[in-house]
Amino acid sequence: MPPSKDAKAAIPKEPRKRTSRTKRSATPAAMPSSIELTGDRLVVRVPGNGERKTTAGLLIPATAMPAPKRLAWGDVTLVGPDVRVAKAGDRVLFLPAAGLEVELEGEDLVLLRERDVQAVSTAPAGGKDRAPGQYL
Repeated sequence: MPPSKDAKAAIPKEPRKRTSRTKRSATPAAMPSSIELTGDRLVVRVPGNGERKTTAGLLIPATAMPAPKRLAWGDVTLVGPDVRVAKAGDRVLFLPAAGLEVELEGEDLVLLRERDVQAVSTAPAGGKDRAPGQYL
């Protein structure tokens, strides 16, 4: 036998709990202003677009080159917490095929592991580009 109307009115109502269907704002969340890398990762800015010129002046496009065996220099922009040998602002020598391309703030960069870095050149103190006698 179902309870009467009077019995239903006597039962106190529990407050309604909000579920995950809460109203969201129409604007998407803004991207964080700082990016933190994980592990031993480096983000490197590579100057140029992969094209090379021969000594005779012929232009070799990046798409015409066979499997890349040429190392490239790049400037470190971001460093993960476990990187031991490089810091932001250093130049690193690496094999471009070992990295992954990533776009950050409209700029194409390369994401590397620390083990893919072959050499590190730190910027000399004193504001000069290179100290005398140092050729890398």
